[in-house]
Formats: sequence, structure tokens, C-alpha cells
Amino acid sequence: NLKEYAPIFKIIILFLIALLAFAVRVFSVIRYESVIHEFDPWFNFRTTKYLAQEGLYQFWNWFDSESWYPLGRVIGGTIFPGIMVTSASIKWIADFLSFPIDIRNVCVFLAPVFAGLTSISTYFFTKECTNRSEAGLFAALFISIVPSYISRSVAGSYDNEGVAIWALITTFWLWVKAVNTGSILWSVLCTLSYFYMVAAWGGYNFIINIIPIFVLGTIFINRFSMKIYVAYSVFYVIGTVLAMFIPIVGFNA
Repeated sequence: NLKEYAPIFKIIILFLIALLAFAVRVFSVIRYESVIHEFDPWFNFRTTKYLAQEGLYQFWNWFDSESWYPLGRVIGGTIFPGIMVTSASIKWIADFLSFPIDIRNVCVFLAPVFAGLTSISTYFFTKECTNRSEAGLFAALFISIVPSYISRSVAGSYDNEGVAIWALITTFWLWVKAVNTGSILWSVLCTLSYFYMVAAWGGYNFIINIIPIFVLGTIFINRFSMKIYVAYSVFYVIGTVLAMFIPIVGFNA
């Protein structure tokens, strides 16, 4: 009976979609070589290299005299550090496990790997909204090959969106999960995902604007519930406090 094997087929299909999302983004590496693309990715790579070599404390207080020349730039207070900390952490973990890997290769392949993770998060997000795993698989497939996302996450395009789109989708998935369950645990997980989004990209404004509009909308259509109250109270209070830990955000939160 094929229905018995349906869950296994779905896992295999989702894995293949994530693999597709990774594969379509590494053509430049296969065809040419592993290189960082120009402008912002090069600055991000340079700061990541400094972080991996010098550590988080030195990075946070680094005055870079070569940026914004001749004024210079205080790196810790003028960047969203999410992508740099993610890459450096992968490098540190690999070194700890005695698995030598060049920080440049970590940076080059970071966005394609996160694109695969984004397709998985999109599956769970859509499934949570529709209660249909088939819809989740289609959504995962679409986001894995959509050109606008590919353009921001190809191998070597080492920019904030490479990790931030995954954080965006994951935050919305966990938010819907928190609303559906009324669970403090899911609300906290949603908040942590939001914090990663704040650390990674200025597009965190999308989340902190859309979710309050959603809650306000439920009040207007008389669908507000205790589950939404719990989810929103935990998310907004803890999320805002955590966001203030990122220097470039600070009291803007």
C-alpha cells in the first residue's frame, strides 16, 4: 500500500527540493571558481575574516580606518552582524572538530546552504497555514527556484539576505505555530528567530510591522483569542528587548 510510504516519499521529495535549491545556486563555482562577488559581499567577507581571526570582542570594537575613507568606520555599531557571526561560528566549529576549511569557502557556500534551509522552512510554514503537506512541497519547490531569491543567494553573493530570508520565513512559520497552539515555547522560538533576523538584516522591519497589523486585524474581525494574546505578548516584549542588543538597532526597536 503506497499510502503507508507517503511520509517517507514526502521527506525524500523535500530533501531533493532542498538539494535543488543548493544546486541551482552553485553554477558559478562549478563553471568558474569559488570567489566572492563585488561590493557589499567583499566588505562582509573582509569583516568576517577579521572576526574569525581576532574574535568577537575585537570585532565588536574594531575601528576600520579603510572603510568610508577617510572618515573610517566603527564596525560593531554600523553593521548587522548576523551573517558574519554565522560564518565565523561555522569556521570555529569546523576547527574544533579538526575539519580544516577556509573561511572564504564558508562565505561562498553559506547562501546556497541557507537557501536549502529556506525551502524546508517554507514547507513547514505553508503546511502550518493550510494543513496540507502537498501545498507545503509546492511552496518549497517554488521558493527554491524563484529568480528574485536566487539573485540574492547565489554562491559568492555573500550578503545579508543570504541568511535573512531563511530567518524571515522561519519567524513567520513559528509565529503561525505559536498562534495556532497558544504555546509560550513556540512564541519564544519565534522570538529567537526574530532576534536572528534583526541581527542579520534591516528587513526585520517587515516582521515587526506585519505581525502587529495581523493582531490588529484579528481584533477588527473579532477573531482575537487568548492564544494570540499569549503569542503576541511574549513575541513583542522579549523580541523588542533582544533587538536592542544589536547596536545598530538600539532604541530604534
